[in-house]
Amino acid sequence: MQSVTPPLPSTFCARLVRDLGEAEAAPLCRALNRPEAATVSVRLNPLKAAAVPDGAAPVPWCAGGYRLKERPDFTGDPLLHAGCYYVQEAASMGVALAYEAMAEKPRLLLDLCAAPGGKSTLWRSLMPEGTLLVANEPVRQRAMVLRENLQKWGHPDVMVCMSAPADFARLPGLFDAIATDVPCSGEGMFRKDHNARSEWSEENAAMCAARQRKILSDVWPALREGGYLVYSTCTFNPAENEENVAWACRELGAEIVPLQAPEGVGITEHEGALKFLPHRTIGEGFFLALLRKTAPLATLRLRKVEKCVGLPRGWLQEERHFAGLLQKDGTLCALRATLLPATTAIRAATHTIATGVETAVPKGREWRPAHALALCTSLKPDAFPRAELSRTDALQYLSRQAVTLSPSVPRGHVIACYDGHPLGFLNNLGTRANNLYPAGWRIRRALC
Repeated sequence: MQSVTPPLPSTFCARLVRDLGEAEAAPLCRALNRPEAATVSVRLNPLKAAAVPDGAAPVPWCAGGYRLKERPDFTGDPLLHAGCYYVQEAASMGVALAYEAMAEKPRLLLDLCAAPGGKSTLWRSLMPEGTLLVANEPVRQRAMVLRENLQKWGHPDVMVCMSAPADFARLPGLFDAIATDVPCSGEGMFRKDHNARSEWSEENAAMCAARQRKILSDVWPALREGGYLVYSTCTFNPAENEENVAWACRELGAEIVPLQAPEGVGITEHEGALKFLPHRTIGEGFFLALLRKTAPLATLRLRKVEKCVGLPRGWLQEERHFAGLLQKDGTLCALRATLLPATTAIRAATHTIATGVETAVPKGREWRPAHALALCTSLKPDAFPRAELSRTDALQYLSRQAVTLSPSVPRGHVIACYDGHPLGFLNNLGTRANNLYPAGWRIRRALC
């Protein structure tokens, strides 16, 4: 039975008319009432050489972003699980415009409200090699999804934390940039999300605005003087957008860095910020502003470095550049050695659940390769034998069911691949192969 779309809240529509005028508010409301007009878009992983989908149109403000003609069965596509692309709303890819506007590109970037990982994977693709992305999500269930998506994306220079924004204040001036895609009233998602409509109220929007200011205040000490703060929401509410930006400039010590949109794509520029309005451009509602910190601040001195342990040889490319660290659960992770001073400080101040590449897990006195290693782009191509799977077998593997390998496949740990892209490990015993795909990641529905 098809669900009925609830009407737009009347007080919301009245506020749009007051804020935007009837000529702008009326077509915006009509667009929000047309769920069939919502677009589907993906962003390709530049490190995994994914093919451009047939008939896809480029997202003009983000390299690698494409708008699809129709929504495919993403769950049934092994390339999604291999991290070859990410399904991301087109407007939210607009944070790439904020990165372009930064005069100094960040070496340490904190994505504060990062789950499920769309913007985090984009930040990581934009940042050059040798830089560190710290992706944070305070809610455990969402943090696990964030870690999964970043591990599938496969870049080694990533940390995942599960901490409150205030925890990062223990790291004064550490970050060159902080991205804050703050929780909001969700008005920009009214076309796609019925719950956002049902749960909206003026009181809830006001609570969101206050919470956003608290988040900014809590994390502000962690941003260095001259560093950048990216502020974004998926709402149209000025109290959560322009007014909070003005508040941050006035109360915290910042200046607006004007953003520019490509010509002819329908993005609205207003007081240096960008607005993505569904009746003017592809995608859903989105607000984006870039601030530069002007308030002076003493910065943290990075002196300590954690004790490192040896890594299994022959598993990583350029392994001399990586150091080994142990996580609390005993997992051995590999981290670029030049990032050790920063990661040492971050691990001491926050609840960190992933650092670098999860490389190995202990089994007796030996190390067994960790699942994330198979998906990492720093994996040495000949470190393990590979077994190319058909689409049917790949989906069996991703469902954590039995997979039959060719007799020619060597025994031991083998990387299961689809279309040349690693999916994870199998332990080939000869007569059978144990499926080592993580139980929490498995496809749970029937697939054709």
